[in-house]
Amino acid sequence: MLKTEIEMDQAATILKLLGDKTRLTMMKILTIQECCVCEFVDIFKMSQPSISQHLRKLKDIGLVIEDRRGRWIFYSINTNHASYPFVQALLQQLPDQTFKLKELDEQGTRISCC
Repeated sequence: MLKTEIEMDQAATILKLLGDKTRLTMMKILTIQECCVCEFVDIFKMSQPSISQHLRKLKDIGLVIEDRRGRWIFYSINTNHASYPFVQALLQQLPDQTFKLKELDEQGTRISCC
């Protein structure tokens, strides 16, 4: 069994961040596959700056990491984060979001930036 005990302050910070539906959904999608900002723009129908702000907040506390590939940045969950087991246990309770990625495939907009 994974150790999921973390400090109360850390748990509160994470829960506050994930209290936003967009960020929570982003994290659930990232359990499936890494994503580029442009994919999140298409999924959420939001501006690139708005998506980048959400990702910046998740990155600032270390829950997501970025992988630069040329001029594109791909985001994934930081499975090495000390609070990852806590976040993973939370995300496992959420509905599957695979359909959002399938919709991008069907629309031909999957990884449209690359």
